[in-house]
Amino acid sequence: QLQASGGGLVQAGGSLRLSCAASERTFSSYAVGWFRQTPGKEREFVAGTSWSGGNTDYADSVKGRFTMSRDNAKNTVYLQMNSLKPEDTAVYYCAAKYYGGSSWYPPPGYDYWGQGTLVTVSS
Repeated sequence: QLQASGGGLVQAGGSLRLSCAASERTFSSYAVGWFRQTPGKEREFVAGTSWSGGNTDYADSVKGRFTMSRDNAKNTVYLQMNSLKPEDTAVYYCAAKYYGGSSWYPPPGYDYWGQGTLVTVSS
């Protein structure tokens, strides 16, 4: 139900915009989170927003560089990533929770997950 896209190879300091598209027409009723994972590590929170958009949070490591936004008409949530660093290299996943009032949840709290998109930042 979720399709993540937009990953790729970029040099340090560059930008990418990830998209998370939903087939669900009521996607605006979902809290959405972005997570990332590297081999051998647990999935970590990157950014998240409540279903209403009233609460949005970012991991300290990406604050000031990453921005979430959503286009409810397109059933899509975006993650704009600027000033990318090699340590941002990971598979990025989007996740959705129906009527989630908090900006994010631990991974088991989400109802749906996208398939992941690989972001590689070269130094």
